[in-house]
Amino acid sequence: MQRIHTQPDPFESFALSQAIAVGEWIFVSGQAALNDQGDIVGEGNFRLQAEAAFDNLQAILKAAHASLKDVVKVTIFVTDMQYFPDVVELRRRYFTPPYPADSIVEVKALALPQLMFEIEAIAIRGAGSA
Repeated sequence: MQRIHTQPDPFESFALSQAIAVGEWIFVSGQAALNDQGDIVGEGNFRLQAEAAFDNLQAILKAAHASLKDVVKVTIFVTDMQYFPDVVELRRRYFTPPYPADSIVEVKALALPQLMFEIEAIAIRGAGSA
């Protein structure tokens, strides 16, 4: 098991890993709209928050020597399902066919009350080049 993280790691103080690699498998913790200092990006703006979370997902995958093309499963958490069309559009923008398996869940709240979107992922290094 290998801990994967970016520098700086804004999640270290919360006793969790940004991602864990087991062999070629990469399990990415929920990524939200937080910058390197742990500050919220795009407060009150769903689209900006979702884009920031996808960018954070890309960064942690890069640190694991993988990419969005290697993602096989995502779980997306939103605080309001009215943004579902935006989520579909973002999946088309950030992922390519065959699109990863996906679950989307509406939740009452995320870790910080201002957050509106979070995405976690499972990837397999090299899956995107197969």
